[in-house]
Amino acid sequence: MGTSSNTKRKRTQRDYTMGFKLQIVMAVEKGDMTYKQAQKIYGIQGRSTVLTWLRKHGKMDWSTKVRLPMSKSPKAKETSAQTIKRL
Repeated sequence: MGTSSNTKRKRTQRDYTMGFKLQIVMAVEKGDMTYKQAQKIYGIQGRSTVLTWLRKHGKMDWSTKVRLPMSKSPKAKETSAQTIKRL
C-alpha cells in the first residue's frame, strides 16, 4: 500500500492549533456550515470535538439550558365526537 496525495490523513488531537479551532468556530457560528459539515470537511474525527470548541471559544452562551415548552394544541383535548363534529 503506497502513499498517495489524494488519501486523507487521519488527524490526532495534537494537530489542531488555536487558530484552526477559532476558524472552525467562526464558520459554524456565522452559519457557513454546521458542526457536522465542519467535521467532515476538515477530517475531524471526534464526534463532539467541534461542539467542545464551540462551547469553549464561541460567542454563544452555553451556560443556561433553554427548555421550550410543548405547545398545547386544542386538538389534543377534543373527544372523538367533537372531532367528528368539527370535521
